[in-house]
Amino acid sequence: MFASFSLSKSSKLFHHLLHSVTVGKKQQQQMDTARKPTIVFNANNNQCPSAKLIFSAAASVAATAMLIRSVAKDFVPLELRDYIFFKIKNLILSFRSEITLVIEEFDGLNENLLYKAAELYLEPTIPPDTKRIKLALPKRQGKISFSLESNEEIVDNFNGVQVKWRFVSKNFPPKNIPGSDPYNPLLLTTEARFFELSFHKKHKETILNNYMQHILEISKDLEEEKKTLKLFTLKSDRYSGRIGDMWQALNLDHPATFQTLAMDSDLKRKIMLDLDRFMKRKEYYKRVGKAWKRGYLLFGPPGTGKSSLIAAMANYLNFDVYDLELTEIKGDSELRKLLISTGNKSIIVVEDIDCSLEFQDRLAQTRAMMPQGLHRHMQVPQQQMTLSGLLNFIDGLWSSCGEERIIVFTTNHKDRLDPALLRPGRIDVQIHMSYITPCGFKMLASNYLGITEHPQLLEIEELLKTTKVTPAEVGELLMKDEGTEKVLQGLIQFLQTTLSDAAAELQPGMSQQYGEKVGRDLFL
Repeated sequence: MFASFSLSKSSKLFHHLLHSVTVGKKQQQQMDTARKPTIVFNANNNQCPSAKLIFSAAASVAATAMLIRSVAKDFVPLELRDYIFFKIKNLILSFRSEITLVIEEFDGLNENLLYKAAELYLEPTIPPDTKRIKLALPKRQGKISFSLESNEEIVDNFNGVQVKWRFVSKNFPPKNIPGSDPYNPLLLTTEARFFELSFHKKHKETILNNYMQHILEISKDLEEEKKTLKLFTLKSDRYSGRIGDMWQALNLDHPATFQTLAMDSDLKRKIMLDLDRFMKRKEYYKRVGKAWKRGYLLFGPPGTGKSSLIAAMANYLNFDVYDLELTEIKGDSELRKLLISTGNKSIIVVEDIDCSLEFQDRLAQTRAMMPQGLHRHMQVPQQQMTLSGLLNFIDGLWSSCGEERIIVFTTNHKDRLDPALLRPGRIDVQIHMSYITPCGFKMLASNYLGITEHPQLLEIEELLKTTKVTPAEVGELLMKDEGTEKVLQGLIQFLQTTLSDAAAELQPGMSQQYGEKVGRDLFL
């Protein structure tokens, strides 16, 4: 009732003031008419009004508008004013043939992937005549990125449709963070960034269905070109942070490639073919109802190149690497959180899986042997990771949280692993990383010494057929001196000494001779 009374009173006062303004204007016009001749405009009269008359009319209109605004502000309720302005704005926009889409940087608290895609898509399309271009070198990145400055525009064409992009950035006043030092307060600055995409409204369906998909596809390729490989490891303070802050990243600059690995050429070829087939089978995995992932087990003695093979796989696929240290995980729930926080197109590495599981078993035995309640006061974790949790991580429901992932386990003792871990579907490929072979030595000689032929190479290859040495040991010997002759002679002496020591350690009656060649197994 009060609102109705206020609105009625405001309306009467508004009409009264408007009537006063109208009467005043008529009196002013009569006085001006008495002083000045009247100008009549018709089809046959080309005479134009004077500038003084135009300015006088404009001033009168402005004064009237200010008066109406003042009256509306004082007497018209805020809700009614907002409603009137909203209707007027929609009325004006209805006459426009152009429609504008807004792509904000964040969707609530989550990052808007479409904004990132638009940012990547527009970078190579920035015309050379753009007046202001923003440059940046992101942290842990090796390439400079280009982007638009605020209020700069770009015109793009897609299938004959002209599209206008405009970047907008708005800064808001800083606010004090509650709980900070009052003498040295922390200020929170806020910036809202978004793209405005304008085009003719008759092309709305084309833009939403085709152009947006085109942006996502192009930006995906550009992101792969600009990508800097990362090596992620667990944060020590991850328990106090958010899920996305559980990993810390470093640039992965490992130079290993399949061309430089000291492995048999046939084995390297099979691994690369398996990786290529996995990358091309996204729709196949979806059709058969399996998570798009692949499991590898690298087993063999220390120093046989397991870590180098992982780095070569990462460089070959352009995948990030997550180093998952199971001994630092407190339970199955944390393992699930870590899995969720890993990104797609990545290799998850669990090194020395046999040692990690044995460590968890020792923790369980220690806790079981302690008196009840005593372990709470000791440095013994209250929870532990179980084999069941690890298996669920590999091929359970949680393994589908993400796609295009490769899981690599390494071990020096395959016989210590639980058979449940090795079954197909969990470990898809088993690769035996054995001692160096003549084929692997040729690769090392080419990499370290730059030679493919030498009289002493044949003698070394014959010794390698009956001697167990790792690629790491041979590589260290090849780096001891710059002279090729001296290096090869030192390697021959090392192999002869190793063979003599091994023969002296042999026990009579052994069923297997020491010099038997170690085979390599690849199960696909």
